[in-house]
Amino acid sequence: MHELDRTDLRILELLQQDARITNAELAQQVALSPSPCLRRLRLLEESGVIRQYAALLDPARLGLGLQAYVTVSLDKRVDQHIHDFHAAVDSWPEVLGCFAMTGEMDYLLQVVAEDLEHFSRFLLDRLLKQEGVANLKSSFVVQTVKQSTRLPLRSRSMRKNV
Repeated sequence: MHELDRTDLRILELLQQDARITNAELAQQVALSPSPCLRRLRLLEESGVIRQYAALLDPARLGLGLQAYVTVSLDKRVDQHIHDFHAAVDSWPEVLGCFAMTGEMDYLLQVVAEDLEHFSRFLLDRLLKQEGVANLKSSFVVQTVKQSTRLPLRSRSMRKNV
Protein backbone atom coordinates (compact mmCIF):
# COMPACT_ATOMS: atom_id res chain seq x y z
CA MET A 1 0.00 0.00 0.00
CA HIS A 2 1.23 3.47 -0.80
CA GLU A 3 1.78 6.13 1.86
CA LEU A 4 -1.25 8.36 2.28
CA ASP A 5 -0.59 12.04 1.59
CA ARG A 6 -2.62 15.14 2.47
CA THR A 7 -4.75 14.82 -0.67
CA ASP A 8 -5.62 11.18 0.10
CA LEU A 9 -6.55 12.13 3.65
CA ARG A 10 -8.70 15.02 2.41
CA ILE A 11 -10.48 12.68 -0.04
CA LEU A 12 -11.17 10.27 2.82
CA GLU A 13 -12.37 13.08 5.07
CA LEU A 14 -14.80 14.33 2.41
CA LEU A 15 -16.09 10.82 1.73
CA GLN A 16 -16.73 10.30 5.45
CA GLN A 17 -18.88 13.44 5.40
CA ASP A 18 -20.76 12.48 2.21
CA ALA A 19 -20.03 9.20 0.44
CA ARG A 20 -22.43 10.21 -2.36
CA ILE A 21 -20.30 13.17 -3.43
CA THR A 22 -19.66 13.08 -7.18
CA ASN A 23 -16.14 12.64 -8.48
CA ALA A 24 -16.33 16.11 -10.05
CA GLU A 25 -17.26 17.69 -6.71
CA LEU A 26 -14.63 15.66 -4.89
CA ALA A 27 -11.95 16.66 -7.41
CA GLN A 28 -12.86 20.32 -7.03
CA GLN A 29 -12.72 20.11 -3.23
CA VAL A 30 -9.22 18.56 -3.27
CA ALA A 31 -7.93 20.75 -6.12
CA LEU A 32 -7.41 17.96 -8.65
CA SER A 33 -8.85 17.34 -12.07
CA PRO A 34 -11.44 14.52 -12.17
CA SER A 35 -9.20 11.83 -13.73
CA PRO A 36 -6.38 11.94 -11.15
CA CYS A 37 -8.97 12.21 -8.37
CA LEU A 38 -10.74 9.08 -9.63
CA ARG A 39 -7.39 7.22 -9.87
CA ARG A 40 -6.63 8.09 -6.26
CA LEU A 41 -10.11 7.00 -5.19
CA ARG A 42 -9.78 3.65 -6.99
CA LEU A 43 -6.36 3.08 -5.38
CA LEU A 44 -7.86 3.76 -1.93
CA GLU A 45 -10.62 1.25 -2.68
CA GLU A 46 -8.31 -1.42 -4.12
CA SER A 47 -5.85 -1.14 -1.22
CA GLY A 48 -8.67 -1.68 1.27
CA VAL A 49 -8.41 1.73 2.93
CA ILE A 50 -12.01 2.24 1.77
CA ARG A 51 -13.73 -1.02 2.74
CA GLN A 52 -17.24 -0.20 1.54
CA TYR A 53 -19.87 2.49 1.15
CA ALA A 54 -23.04 2.40 3.25
CA ALA A 55 -26.14 4.36 4.20
CA LEU A 56 -26.40 5.19 7.91
CA LEU A 57 -29.93 4.46 9.11
CA ASP A 58 -31.77 5.75 12.18
CA PRO A 59 -32.66 2.66 14.27
CA ALA A 60 -35.46 4.38 16.22
CA ARG A 61 -37.24 5.48 13.02
CA LEU A 62 -37.11 1.86 11.87
CA GLY A 63 -38.71 0.53 15.03
CA LEU A 64 -35.44 -0.54 16.67
CA GLY A 65 -35.69 1.71 19.71
CA LEU A 66 -33.74 -0.40 22.19
CA GLN A 67 -29.96 -0.34 22.07
CA ALA A 68 -27.82 -2.35 24.46
CA TYR A 69 -24.25 -3.41 25.04
CA VAL A 70 -23.76 -6.95 26.27
CA THR A 71 -20.53 -8.27 27.71
CA VAL A 72 -20.06 -12.00 27.23
CA SER A 73 -17.68 -14.42 28.90
CA LEU A 74 -17.04 -17.80 27.27
CA ASP A 75 -15.80 -21.07 28.65
CA LYS A 76 -12.13 -20.65 27.68
CA ARG A 77 -11.29 -24.34 27.91
CA VAL A 78 -12.98 -25.26 24.62
CA ASP A 79 -11.68 -23.75 21.36
CA GLN A 80 -14.75 -25.01 19.47
CA HIS A 81 -16.97 -22.76 21.63
CA ILE A 82 -15.05 -19.71 20.43
CA HIS A 83 -15.41 -20.71 16.78
CA ASP A 84 -19.12 -21.51 17.20
CA PHE A 85 -19.72 -18.23 19.06
CA HIS A 86 -18.12 -16.23 16.22
CA ALA A 87 -20.28 -18.02 13.65
CA ALA A 88 -23.45 -17.51 15.71
CA VAL A 89 -22.78 -13.81 16.29
CA ASP A 90 -22.23 -13.34 12.57
CA SER A 91 -25.67 -14.82 11.88
CA TRP A 92 -27.60 -12.71 14.43
CA PRO A 93 -28.98 -9.55 12.76
CA GLU A 94 -29.56 -7.88 16.13
CA VAL A 95 -25.80 -7.76 16.73
CA LEU A 96 -24.33 -4.70 15.02
CA GLY A 97 -20.84 -5.18 16.40
CA CYS A 98 -18.87 -7.82 18.25
CA PHE A 99 -15.49 -7.02 19.74
CA ALA A 100 -13.02 -9.36 21.44
CA MET A 101 -11.95 -7.56 24.60
CA THR A 102 -9.29 -7.57 27.27
CA GLY A 103 -10.37 -7.58 30.90
CA GLU A 104 -13.01 -9.55 32.77
CA MET A 105 -15.26 -10.37 29.80
CA ASP A 106 -14.26 -11.85 26.47
CA TYR A 107 -16.62 -10.00 24.09
CA LEU A 108 -18.62 -6.81 23.86
CA LEU A 109 -21.74 -6.98 21.69
CA GLN A 110 -23.60 -3.96 20.35
CA VAL A 111 -27.24 -5.03 20.04
CA VAL A 112 -30.41 -3.36 18.69
CA ALA A 113 -33.93 -4.59 19.22
CA GLU A 114 -37.51 -3.38 18.81
CA ASP A 115 -38.18 -3.33 22.54
CA LEU A 116 -37.40 -5.10 25.82
CA GLU A 117 -39.48 -8.14 24.83
CA HIS A 118 -37.53 -8.58 21.58
CA PHE A 119 -34.23 -8.11 23.43
CA SER A 120 -35.26 -10.65 26.09
CA ARG A 121 -36.14 -13.21 23.42
CA PHE A 122 -32.75 -12.61 21.79
CA LEU A 123 -30.96 -13.21 25.11
CA LEU A 124 -33.00 -16.23 26.17
CA ASP A 125 -33.49 -17.97 22.82
CA ARG A 126 -30.13 -17.30 21.20
CA LEU A 127 -27.34 -15.85 23.31
CA LEU A 128 -27.85 -17.83 26.51
CA LYS A 129 -28.47 -21.04 24.55
CA GLN A 130 -25.18 -20.64 22.66
CA GLU A 131 -22.78 -23.41 23.69
CA GLY A 132 -19.89 -22.06 25.73
CA VAL A 133 -21.50 -18.84 27.00
CA ALA A 134 -20.58 -18.76 30.69
CA ASN A 135 -21.69 -15.28 31.76
CA LEU A 136 -23.16 -12.08 30.37
CA LYS A 137 -24.13 -8.60 31.52
CA SER A 138 -26.35 -6.11 29.69
CA SER A 139 -26.32 -2.33 29.76
CA PHE A 140 -29.02 -0.31 28.02
CA VAL A 141 -28.43 2.94 26.15
CA VAL A 142 -30.61 5.65 27.70
CA GLN A 143 -29.22 8.55 25.64
CA THR A 144 -26.81 8.78 22.73
CA VAL A 145 -24.41 11.62 23.47
CA LYS A 146 -22.14 11.03 20.46
CA GLN A 147 -22.06 8.42 17.74
CA SER A 148 -19.88 8.73 14.69
CA THR A 149 -18.43 6.63 11.92
CA ARG A 150 -15.81 9.27 11.05
CA LEU A 151 -12.20 8.40 11.80
CA PRO A 152 -9.98 11.27 13.07
CA LEU A 153 -7.97 11.80 9.89
CA ARG A 154 -7.21 15.46 10.51
CA SER A 155 -5.17 14.65 13.62
CA ARG A 156 -3.21 12.06 11.61
CA SER A 157 -2.29 14.56 8.90
CA MET A 158 -1.22 17.15 11.49
CA ARG A 159 1.07 14.65 13.25
CA LYS A 160 2.81 13.77 9.98
CA ASN A 161 3.64 17.41 9.25
CA VAL A 162 5.15 18.26 12.63
